[in-house]
Amino acid sequence: MVFLPGGDLLITERAGRLRLLHNGVLDPNPVPGIPEVRAQGLQGLMDLALHPRFSENKLIYFTYHKPNPNPPANAPANTPGVITLARGRWTGSALAEVKDIYTAMPDANASGITFGKDGLLYMSVGIADPPNAARSQDPNDLAGKVVRLKDDGTIPQDNPYVGRTGYKPEI
Repeated sequence: MVFLPGGDLLITERAGRLRLLHNGVLDPNPVPGIPEVRAQGLQGLMDLALHPRFSENKLIYFTYHKPNPNPPANAPANTPGVITLARGRWTGSALAEVKDIYTAMPDANASGITFGKDGLLYMSVGIADPPNAARSQDPNDLAGKVVRLKDDGTIPQDNPYVGRTGYKPEI
């Protein structure tokens, strides 16, 4: 959840709904503009963050699991979603101009986001229990990592692993 200027609160619901709490009252209708969310297990609509210059640009960032656009052949109906970072422009009652700006990986679970004092966005990419937990030690795998991104979803050239073979540059 995030507080908007003026005190309203935006709240994500894992099932894929964004809700608005205004003057202490939860709006019964979800906020329009969230794309299709693949909610199962620990997957769904995750975290929210306001752009550091929200008062000027009205940009809201969120992480969610989108349906996998390229599921493996003969994939079951409950194929895991793909953890994705998106942003949209707050109109005061809806998200407009929503677009995905970074796609991490399928089969990840929880994700948190925040903007650092450097103005860059930090996003965690969770991974399920063993045996997958060992993947967090692999520098060429996003599982169990924190990625550092520009506000448009691109990778800053001063990230520690940019240009290093065998490392994901966004880590």
